[in-house]
Amino acid sequence: MTLRDISAIADPIERARAVSRAMTEQQGITEEAARVRRGAIAEAREAGHSLEEIAKALGVTPGRVSQMRKGPAAKAPAPPVSQDPKVIVQRALPTDPATRGSASLFLTEAERQGITPGRRMLYVGVEPASDHVAACLHVQAGDEVIARRKMMTANDIPVRIATSYFRADLFTGTRIAEPEFVSPSLQAALTALGYAFGHAEETLTARPATRFEADTLALDPGEWVVQVLRASYSTEGTPVHTLETICAATRHIFTIGQVGGLDEF
Repeated sequence: MTLRDISAIADPIERARAVSRAMTEQQGITEEAARVRRGAIAEAREAGHSLEEIAKALGVTPGRVSQMRKGPAAKAPAPPVSQDPKVIVQRALPTDPATRGSASLFLTEAERQGITPGRRMLYVGVEPASDHVAACLHVQAGDEVIARRKMMTANDIPVRIATSYFRADLFTGTRIAEPEFVSPSLQAALTALGYAFGHAEETLTARPATRFEADTLALDPGEWVVQVLRASYSTEGTPVHTLETICAATRHIFTIGQVGGLDEF
């Protein structure tokens, strides 16, 4: 984006973030260009050209050419930049059943940690299933599924995007497809529809953030996310609920529970 494009962004926060990204990219280009220029000057000197000849060709003084050859002046080491995240949220794996059955898993976990939680609905509707969601729900990639997408905040800082996916052929026309939060809980609504929990499969994957994830979670350039994918099935094996939680990697600690009496040192 050009500076004119950035200046036209209406949202001031997004405009500031776009400027920061552009400055970071420009800094990288400037440093690489300086390195290439130093190499060209060194090659010209090896070929027998004097500093005066090079300076005349570049329209600068011989002293400036000498500076270009040496690169930036040596600087005192900068103090270490703190890598402490803005907020740390614990995420238990597997989740305690009582917590998962509460009105909100995130609200319950955050309050126990002394964090002020928040959530807002980003989207409720149908969308094409991605490959991994389709595999969990036993449908074809690209088939329409119901998506319920929320953003979670801790102390007003975005930390997670949680999307619940449901088969459209099973849940269209039910409370699951309605736009507001489901009361008293999503678990209660599924039970009321006649589904009894059978088992779940949960995977955790660390990966670079997509553009949507980086923008929604206000991530720094290059920051990664942790994707927790949980596929839940009824006692009959019906794929009832797939939950994809995208966690800002630097704002989470994942605590892994072990089964007592069945482990070893």
